[in-house]
Amino acid sequence: MKLARSESAKPSKTRIQMRNEARILDAAEHVFAEHGFRGATVDRIAARAGMSKPNVHYYFKRKADLYFAVLMRILEIWLAPLKDLDPGGDPARELRHYIAAKLRFSRDNPIASRIFATEILQGAPVLERYLGEDLRRLVERKAKVIRHWIDTGKLNDVDPYHLVFLIWAATQHYADFAPQVTAVMGRKTLGKDEFERIEDSLCKIILSGLLPRGEI
Repeated sequence: MKLARSESAKPSKTRIQMRNEARILDAAEHVFAEHGFRGATVDRIAARAGMSKPNVHYYFKRKADLYFAVLMRILEIWLAPLKDLDPGGDPARELRHYIAAKLRFSRDNPIASRIFATEILQGAPVLERYLGEDLRRLVERKAKVIRHWIDTGKLNDVDPYHLVFLIWAATQHYADFAPQVTAVMGRKTLGKDEFERIEDSLCKIILSGLLPRGEI
């Protein structure tokens, strides 16, 4: 399933249109998470959104378009904190904020994280081009920021790419493998207080290896 990465410019959407699109995407996110792309149907998505099937098709012509839109919305939220990494900021503060933001995404959007993980585990059939172009360029830019911090002695010498991958893996684990985490910890769910402890632990673990003399 291949999709065009972008479309020609469209007229600005009304508030009602934006609200309806968000409503449809919220419903689609749950349906794709529950049934996967193959098992999801527009009928199920329409029912969950409380809308008619023709109304859903007014906004999204095909199920594939809906799936792509769901993935792109996830990526927009997920990548925003990485885009915000400030080259002129203090590395410890910037990385701590980034780790915290990624954890909040895992806490607040576990279903979205699992949809993205499933897409990747399936070989990224829809996102292959995006990952190799847009995401690659973004990570290249931020790797240069991290490399500058290293070259100026603000961080220990590590591979910037693998640092980014480590942060992704550590923070997304609490969404993608939540049943494993809660089972091992003997909890039904992970609350806000627990996520604060997770944030503190991850920041100490990661930053202690990055900051000269382990200063956090």
